[in-house]
Amino acid sequence: MSKESNRIVNGWAMYDWANSAYNLVITSTIFPVYYTAMTTSNVSGHFADKVKVFGITFKSAALYNYALAVAYLVIAFLSPVLSSIADYRGNKKNFLKFFTYIGGGACAMLFFFTKDTVPFGLVMFILGTIGFCGGLVFYNAYLPEIAPMRARDKISAKGFAYGYVGSVILQLICFIFVIGLPFGMDSGMASRISFLLVGLWWIGFAQIPFRRLRQSTIPKDKNVNVLTKGFAELKIVWSQVKKMPVLKNFLAAFFCYGMGVQTVMLAATLFGSQEMQLSTDKLIISILTIQLVAIAGAFLMARLSKAIGNIQTLMIVVCAWIVICIGAYFTVTEYQFYILAFSVGLVMGGIQSLSRSTYSKIMPETRDTTSFFSFYDVTEKIAIVLGMFSFGFIQELTGTMRSSIIALAVFFSLGFIFLGLTLHKQKIANR
Repeated sequence: MSKESNRIVNGWAMYDWANSAYNLVITSTIFPVYYTAMTTSNVSGHFADKVKVFGITFKSAALYNYALAVAYLVIAFLSPVLSSIADYRGNKKNFLKFFTYIGGGACAMLFFFTKDTVPFGLVMFILGTIGFCGGLVFYNAYLPEIAPMRARDKISAKGFAYGYVGSVILQLICFIFVIGLPFGMDSGMASRISFLLVGLWWIGFAQIPFRRLRQSTIPKDKNVNVLTKGFAELKIVWSQVKKMPVLKNFLAAFFCYGMGVQTVMLAATLFGSQEMQLSTDKLIISILTIQLVAIAGAFLMARLSKAIGNIQTLMIVVCAWIVICIGAYFTVTEYQFYILAFSVGLVMGGIQSLSRSTYSKIMPETRDTTSFFSFYDVTEKIAIVLGMFSFGFIQELTGTMRSSIIALAVFFSLGFIFLGLTLHKQKIANR
């Protein structure tokens, strides 16, 4: 790669550095614990986890899962329209900026989330999630433009590695506030300052990719209705996918195991705080372990895929996720939870990075990369909606998250079956 190409790739990866702070601090560590503190009580050994919002009473963790499901449902409907406009006008960067400012601003506004403003906190949480997911549509769509086919696994892994390193650095800064409680602040204020720092970090470091990524220019067609074009393009993409057995089965697999992967990542901290009753510092240490191990996991999976193939590697990783789910169901001690966290970290970065690069390899050659990645993104978001909703709903019915974890093992098993079909179709196509 030329010096200029490296500069662009590094700039692209810095967006992962910027926005992954949201993924770690908000969805994985400090916010879920703070949310639990704001929506539950433990008086005289009696644990109450019911919260009333807009006149309806929910279990605290289930409401959290429902809020995430709403956010991902909104972005699933928005992304086809927005990616269509981005392709039509050639302004991926503008939309990347838009979602960055929405998401970063919402994180900063979580500073005002208290026991008296739970609905406000949930709305900001939803907006932050929409900003994070919306930006990823356009961030992912840059990958085929900046990386040649042979380098996509490595560059995709590089983006995730930057994200893990950047998010861990900010997490350590937040850790100083939440655990050290400097300047006489209480834990609530320390948590809210952490949310403010996430917003500033996200928006601040995003200026690097904003400067380095190119803004493509595509001639405007006045006869195109940009509001419906995205859904029309998704229909076109689907018509192409149906004729491509390898891609079709891979997307089915991605949909199934995606329901499990994202739900585990989003619900892990609530499981630790409510099912395991772990303290805030122990939970943060566990999540930091996941992030640090995930850096090695992303590159390990990239090397393994080079040796045995992408699909084969994904099948191994999905099997590992099935074992993790079964292990989580029987986890009862603190040390078992730490082992579980290490195992999740090892496969988390690998499956995300490898899924993205595998899709970029097997999708057809096209200049319309945003529409294809929008289809990929919608598939993922709908999977998350179903995964989070089923997780919360099963918990409401059974009263425990452990029953929900068994459902995740079923999702992973279905993903493994479809990956097997993908490999079979791939071998037939290569004959």
